Amino acid sequence: MNTAEENFAALGLNLPPAPKPLGVYKPCLIDGKYLYLSGHGTVQDDGTLIIGRIGADMSQDEGKVAARQVGLAMLSTIKANIGSLNKIKRVIKVLGMVNCTPEFEKHPFIINGCSELFAAVWGEENGIGVRSAVGFGSLPDNIPVEIEALFELEQ
Repeated sequence: MNTAEENFAALGLNLPPAPKPLGVYKPCLIDGKYLYLSGHGTVQDDGTLIIGRIGADMSQDEGKVAARQVGLAMLSTIKANIGSLNKIKRVIKVLGMVNCTPEFEKHPFIINGCSELFAAVWGEENGIGVRSAVGFGSLPDNIPVEIEALFELEQ
């Protein structure tokens, strides 16, 4: 059985720099055995953001890739703050927010980009938690996806 770090390495993906807060909040907070992550955006390897509105500026497939990028930014925050993906026991909850046109209805498809990444890193048993995927009329800086999550830490 591979560790989360080994699973991530096998994916051949890069982690972007851990995003810095752009407001008055903490990117993550540990409370007992739980790690809360604030809403993360589409930070790329060079620190820039993926920008656009799904259904207007980008396709649902591009939106799904953007959600995976948000997941990568979240993994980067985890590593920067607690040192290793192996310190996460399981994903508990994911809230995915999709910047989309009013007629767009495939929010869960978009957020699967992040959920599939987490399942690949921590396995289906521990990498898939409860989830909400909802549409928004706008998101900060016109990013297509913002995601927050709750994890249980290894004790």
